[in-house]
Amino acid sequence: MTVQVFIDGAAGTTGLEIADRIAGRTEFGLIALSDAERKNAGARAEALNAADVAILCLPDDAAREAVSLITNDTTRVIDASTAHRVAPGWTYGFPEIVGRDAVANAKRVSNPGCYPTGFLGLLVPLLRAGLLPADWPYTVNAVSGYSGGGKALIARFEADTDVAFRAYGLGLGHKHVAEMQGHAGLTHAPIFAPAVVPAHRGMVVEVPVPLAAIPGAAAPDALREALAAFYAGSPLVRVLDGVPDELLLRRSDAPRDGLDLYVFGSKDGTQARLVALLDNLGKGASGAAVQSLNLMSGLPETAGLRL
Repeated sequence: MTVQVFIDGAAGTTGLEIADRIAGRTEFGLIALSDAERKNAGARAEALNAADVAILCLPDDAAREAVSLITNDTTRVIDASTAHRVAPGWTYGFPEIVGRDAVANAKRVSNPGCYPTGFLGLLVPLLRAGLLPADWPYTVNAVSGYSGGGKALIARFEADTDVAFRAYGLGLGHKHVAEMQGHAGLTHAPIFAPAVVPAHRGMVVEVPVPLAAIPGAAAPDALREALAAFYAGSPLVRVLDGVPDELLLRRSDAPRDGLDLYVFGSKDGTQARLVALLDNLGKGASGAAVQSLNLMSGLPETAGLRL
């Protein structure tokens, strides 16, 4: 049976990339609104209630409003905004961490943020294995392509080509922090240092770990082995071995829905750098939403994804 999908916010970056991933797939029927209807609450409510799965690609307040417009018991929701990522009653849409069955059976799914995907993908398996403690004050250094900032930031970077590096979140109150702390179960909020570079897509997320200073912390090789065991058989997450000369983001990088994880350790084993590479529009946004949509529709989780 065809699954009817409505993308609320289909004209935005995330919505367009989701639509591209499900285009031509006979498993889905796409409910579309005209430009005028997208601004009409009645038309949106009708589309939301007609959908088997509604995917919200909206600002937080608009996403909350969209949920309130759903008056039936059948429409399931994937929310790509920040609005419900730590909200009670919502399943976190990171199947590798929360379980594929949890996402497949969920009525309300909150799509993970791009930066938290890298952070949680690295840290959660190690915390669960007891190889790193939950009460350590972790830091997160991360850089993203500018498409993660939506149309306004895209326009700014494309208009002002002199910007080489944009650090932000300098007030230490970024909305991703609660998501990182909550889903990792950390005692302390991590210090999050995000930045944007003049590339359309791509992301590097790093968690530096001073192992010698952390009581009970495991050696770098043990951390890498635990990650590899946790993601064994995953079609989207790879744990890579070895130490490359460098890690690069290129402006020409193609869309990709995978997540690559590294553990780099010092020779004496006293320090480690946990590093995640991903596409902020792929596993960090649209690709993750389609992965959840596939699971919720009883389909292979990688269908339509760019591996």
